[in-house]
Amino acid sequence: MNERRDSRVGRGKDLSGLPPGPHARGLRFEMGKDIPCRRREGFCRLTRMVAGLSLRPFFNLRVEGAHHVPEEGAFLLLAKHQRWEDIPLLALSAPQVLYYVAKVELFEHPVVSWLLHSLGGVPLNRRHPLESRRYLKRLVGFLRSGEGVVVFPEGTYYPRRMGPGLNGVVRLVLGRLEVPLVPAGIEYTPKGRRRIRVSVRFGPPVQPPFPEIDFLMPEIMHRIALLSGLSNPACAPSLNCIEEERKEC
Repeated sequence: MNERRDSRVGRGKDLSGLPPGPHARGLRFEMGKDIPCRRREGFCRLTRMVAGLSLRPFFNLRVEGAHHVPEEGAFLLLAKHQRWEDIPLLALSAPQVLYYVAKVELFEHPVVSWLLHSLGGVPLNRRHPLESRRYLKRLVGFLRSGEGVVVFPEGTYYPRRMGPGLNGVVRLVLGRLEVPLVPAGIEYTPKGRRRIRVSVRFGPPVQPPFPEIDFLMPEIMHRIALLSGLSNPACAPSLNCIEEERKEC
């Protein structure tokens, strides 16, 4: 039976190799100041409390399947991305504090960058992934130390529909270590003039060993779609069917 919780929550470094642009300026600041990726636990708890109070007038949060999120050990939480509130609502829904992979543009301003790092944000530049290699190494390090990490496989917002499943981060992680993959769906339903009902649903983890990434990601995206109350016509066959075919071969 799914768990449900109802709550009203409405030194100097050589930087010459970086290409010009605002995202490069943000990375120059971070590399020059050596901002840590490790989150600040006390600050996370305080921010979580403030977020709950701030979102309460606008969102009625319902959480299902929180028991599917591992209490111990590393995992990737692969979540639907509908709007910016997804991140604080996931933080309020998950049983433990998590790390989050976020687009590098959010880290351009020094103060915002410090804030996001303190909350467990890990910047990723999808257009120029080599610029993010030091953070991706730290991301793998967090997983090796038993942390949970949130990845939005769509890469950006796709309200009320499914976007493509980008497999770059998942491929990178699974190429170094195999961790459970927990699908998560987010569904927003209008409720009155100002309030919105939000259902955050965690699905059963997909456990290793995994099939090839080209089979794995469509299946994960299909599960995310179902948990979000959406259809995904480009879904893959079930992992059970794939495993049966591999056994027959």
